Amino acid sequence: MTSLLASTDLREVHDRLDSQLEELVGCQAPGESFTPAGLAAAVERARNGASPDRYGTWVWYPWSGRLVRVLPEEAFRLVRTDRNRDKITREEQRQLLGRRIGVIGLSVGNSAALTCAMEGVGGSFRLADFDRLSLSNLNRLRGGVHELGLEKSVMCARRMYELDPYLDIEIHRQGVDEENIDAFFGSGAGEEGRSGGANGGLDLLIEECDTPWVKVAAREHARRHRLPVLMDANDRGLLDVERFDLEPERPLFHGRTGTVTADDVRGLDRDGVVRLLLRIVDERRLSPAMTDAVQRIGSTLSSWPQLASGVMLGGALVTDAARRILLGRPVLSGRYYVDLDALIPAAAPFPVPAGAAE
Repeated sequence: MTSLLASTDLREVHDRLDSQLEELVGCQAPGESFTPAGLAAAVERARNGASPDRYGTWVWYPWSGRLVRVLPEEAFRLVRTDRNRDKITREEQRQLLGRRIGVIGLSVGNSAALTCAMEGVGGSFRLADFDRLSLSNLNRLRGGVHELGLEKSVMCARRMYELDPYLDIEIHRQGVDEENIDAFFGSGAGEEGRSGGANGGLDLLIEECDTPWVKVAAREHARRHRLPVLMDANDRGLLDVERFDLEPERPLFHGRTGTVTADDVRGLDRDGVVRLLLRIVDERRLSPAMTDAVQRIGSTLSSWPQLASGVMLGGALVTDAARRILLGRPVLSGRYYVDLDALIPAAAPFPVPAGAAE
């Protein structure tokens, strides 16, 4: 600590522990109105006898040069998630923090991972992406121009640690491939053949990549380990749910790709990749804009069109479904659309009342 304080790498010391302690007291006794003296006494009790200079945890963020003091883990989590109650109870929050979530693909997956972390859905994460942040990614990723060229897995993990320094995050900077896919899913099998957080396995997979082999192989592994899989397709608010935990014989992609295997899609050319992805998302149900775009990718469009609003919506949909699945709520396999164009349709302007100034 002494050497760090003297280091030129240190740019800022941020210590707001007193206000965090006051919040802790308020969370523990929300109905009590404290006098200044009463609040001071309650804060002292909350420290459990620790001296002010030895209480809490100092967190070092080397990428920003910040040293930040926060509450101890249990107290930190209680305060940070207090305003979730009772949409998520404290007992449910404890259950969720014991779960491990894997996220493959950190463009659309970035929003899902960050929203899960913010909501306390998962206490351990595995993040995989081989790509680096480019300028065109900033139309939908929460990043900055100072991070151009940074690995997307590293960028996402940094944002999550800044939300909650007590998270357990493992990153796969080369993405998922044949050599590391077993390690990504975890080697142990839990009760009834399922992987579980206690033995290093995942409890749920969020798959958001465009590489055909990874999309198929990840589901093959998820089905083998009996893991639920969520995917946001980022068009018409499509949320895809595959409950391999409940249906271990369920066909991949709801049977839309037949009996295709990961080996079958190895080495597809660009046209083959597009055809496979269109079968997966169901080309007939694409939005008009996406249907038009498919014909122009590679000629007048460089890639699939995506909007920040759609990506953020996808993060919310995935997080909500992940929370309910991990808490044992009934969420069935299938495809669900939260199409904002349909829910909030375009309409004629409101008529101007007679006599109103124009």
